[in-house]
Amino acid sequence: MSKAALGRGLSALLGGKPAGGAVPPTPAATVATPGPDAAQAGGVASVATGVVQTGPRVEHVPVTRVRPSALQPRHDFPPESLQELADSIRAQGILQPLVVRRSGEFLELIAGERRWRASQLAGLTEVPVIIREADDTTALELMLVENLQREDLNPMDEAQGYQELIERFRLTQEGVATKVGRSRTAVANALRLLKLPAPVQGQLREGVLSTGHAKVLLGLGSTELVASAAQRVVTERLSVRQAEELVARLSAPPPPKSAAVSNTATPVPVSTRDPHVVAIEDRLCQRLGTKVTVRYRQGRGQIDIRFFSDDELERFLELVGVRLDE
Repeated sequence: MSKAALGRGLSALLGGKPAGGAVPPTPAATVATPGPDAAQAGGVASVATGVVQTGPRVEHVPVTRVRPSALQPRHDFPPESLQELADSIRAQGILQPLVVRRSGEFLELIAGERRWRASQLAGLTEVPVIIREADDTTALELMLVENLQREDLNPMDEAQGYQELIERFRLTQEGVATKVGRSRTAVANALRLLKLPAPVQGQLREGVLSTGHAKVLLGLGSTELVASAAQRVVTERLSVRQAEELVARLSAPPPPKSAAVSNTATPVPVSTRDPHVVAIEDRLCQRLGTKVTVRYRQGRGQIDIRFFSDDELERFLELVGVRLDE
């Protein structure tokens, strides 16, 4: 992602060219108050030097007047991280104003919800804000840009933010890409993550599964198989390359049947297969973590289990209770 592209978004976020982006703190866990010269000039005055910085006007408002936005794409605020930030704010003050817009008697956050939450933990009664005029589309765009700029928005929140822009404001993927400063391909790839089963999305949110892993697993198609393979990736700590190899094995077609087998167990075409047999296949795939094919006809058939190494064979034997050292 281009920093320059996101920089343009942040410039819009702050209402003009940023002037350092910091509000000088005071020792008592408060924030510096702009002087009268700064108010007249539309800038922020440095308490230490008296120098006026040009840029958006910073106001100080009660922390209780600020409200989070329902549009916020970020949903995860780890308590440990918030506490660390609160400790820093308590010692140094808030170094960057919150960006808000008016919403009735309250101010709705556009950027800085994490700082706002930490400020309350730190016991601040007032916070510095920059008030912007922004409609819903612009507000959501700027929320995404702010989170992406910090590169700590989890992949699922990012994907859902893009989906919100598309559904709420009828934007195309190209339109979303233009607004948030990303390529259309990057937006499309992020949106594909929404096709993952819920347990796998949860693993992405928690960071135990990477976006690279998730993109590979999407190639499996079957929801059950994706979930099973994802769990195996997490449990065995597979690299993305190893996940690719696993997906290739799971996707490989079964070997051709011998003439003897074909005489006794001719598979029924997929379109007319017994759903109970298909369900058995899916459960075996989940249990064994590999491709399993069940052929059944009139009480006869075969189960084809694919393995690609001695270690995998040994794992399968252990699962069915067969020990080679006996």
